[in-house]
Amino acid sequence: MSKSNMPFGNQGWDYSRTPDMSNKVVVITGGNSGIGFEAAKVLVGKGAQVTIFCRNEQKAKEAVAEIAKHTNDKGSIDYILMDLARLDSVRSAADLFIANHEKLDVLLNNAGLMMIPTKTLTEDGFETQFGVNHLGHFLFAQLLYPLVEKAQGRIIAVSSIAHMWGLKRIKFEDLNFDHGYSSTASYGQSKLANMLFVHELQRRLKTADSAVNAYVVHPGYADTNLQRTGPGGIEKWMMVVFGRFFSHPPSHGAKSLVLAAADKEAQPVTFYGPVKRGGLGGPVGIFPIAPHGQDMDAAAKLWTVSEELTGAKWAI
Repeated sequence: MSKSNMPFGNQGWDYSRTPDMSNKVVVITGGNSGIGFEAAKVLVGKGAQVTIFCRNEQKAKEAVAEIAKHTNDKGSIDYILMDLARLDSVRSAADLFIANHEKLDVLLNNAGLMMIPTKTLTEDGFETQFGVNHLGHFLFAQLLYPLVEKAQGRIIAVSSIAHMWGLKRIKFEDLNFDHGYSSTASYGQSKLANMLFVHELQRRLKTADSAVNAYVVHPGYADTNLQRTGPGGIEKWMMVVFGRFFSHPPSHGAKSLVLAAADKEAQPVTFYGPVKRGGLGGPVGIFPIAPHGQDMDAAAKLWTVSEELTGAKWAI
């Protein structure tokens, strides 16, 4: 791996680089488990005021109780219920947060679904992986953007090396996979959408001369519930077996999230995450983005389509 891919040294980025986050307000979707949970623990330990957004209230309460053990005297942790598969839930959750906060320093769009074996639709009629992983977050980010602008903050999307899989383009003509559903292809499309979203968002922010910046990261092959609860059949079996040899704990997978959220040297639209074994593991540095993940024409089109589907109208 070249030095340009390892800007933090051969050992990669580590939590020791996390600066003081006192008075920083942070939102993490899916912060009740996995890498979002681990990132929340680190950030509250550095003084951040963190709110996690998740679907299940019991799991949210349990996560908050555990995360609270890691807070310092300035950090805090709270939760708001939100279902990314329902746009009305996204709007209600965003409204509740806005009503109680004046700014937002870090919006970390982390929650997601992975490789659902059978095609399903959200309540709004979107293929579930695309609806949750991209469209729900697209609307959520638009609603909270004014608070991020006030803080001159950061918007982060958790994408994946899966943006490189199979599909080399967004299926604009068949976003719902009405013809030939594939759990891996639909997941790859949703992660490609996360990547293109960050590219178009950063382009718009730069054009508007905004102090806000957009970041994109991946966790590598982190051993989380995502692998165990998403795939089905032989795919689930293969991931369990594969994970025994190649996975790493969520605490390592969360390093790229904290890097993008907190490190002063983090650069916009730079794909931070594990850099070895094709991005599955190893030290955290800069991983290459697939050419189709940098297609600005596709990114602009996706933005327009996403606004139409969600009703989100960005002010940039």
